[in-house]
Amino acid sequence: MAPRSQFEKTPISVRWDRQLRSAPNQLTLLRLAAIPFIIIAILNGRWGWALALFLLAGVSDALDGLLARALQQRTMLGAYLDPIADKLLLSTLFLELAFVHRIPWTVTIMVFSRDVIILVVCAALYTAANFRDFTPSIFGKMNTFAQIGTVFAILVSQVWSPPMITGAVWVGIRATVVLTTISGLHYVLRLGWQLRATDRKAGAA
Repeated sequence: MAPRSQFEKTPISVRWDRQLRSAPNQLTLLRLAAIPFIIIAILNGRWGWALALFLLAGVSDALDGLLARALQQRTMLGAYLDPIADKLLLSTLFLELAFVHRIPWTVTIMVFSRDVIILVVCAALYTAANFRDFTPSIFGKMNTFAQIGTVFAILVSQVWSPPMITGAVWVGIRATVVLTTISGLHYVLRLGWQLRATDRKAGAA
């Protein structure tokens, strides 16, 4: 029997502790910690603080990816934690901005519905078929970019609102609606294609 690697000999609790203490994951946790402060700033009408914290979260998102590559600290925890932090930040802000009447509730409901449907489908496939290939599509990445741009434009518009920023909010909201619909449909269809391809390979084996 081949000897176990040093990583395999390390207790699971120690492995996760090491991953949690890595610099990229610490930045991701910082992004998560900023969420309640952004919510409080918006509720109190402190839009400048909300914008600054949102920009800080964006910088941390860029830095954690750079650090993970530069320091060779890519971890399994980071692979799950980073998208969860991004999605939680955006979903919370869409909900909060709808609550203060800066985004139509219909848009927020569409964003939440898409995420919930994808989450349920992925959980069902993972449980029933042990399917694990849930990489985001180009449309999903475009949708995330549109959501980030929309939130940013809305926060800026509360501090400084020239016609250009007002127009950016209008475009961002409509782009979010379109890309939310397209990316949701494409994601579900792509999962169906992947499952059929997997079944064909299993049948040919």
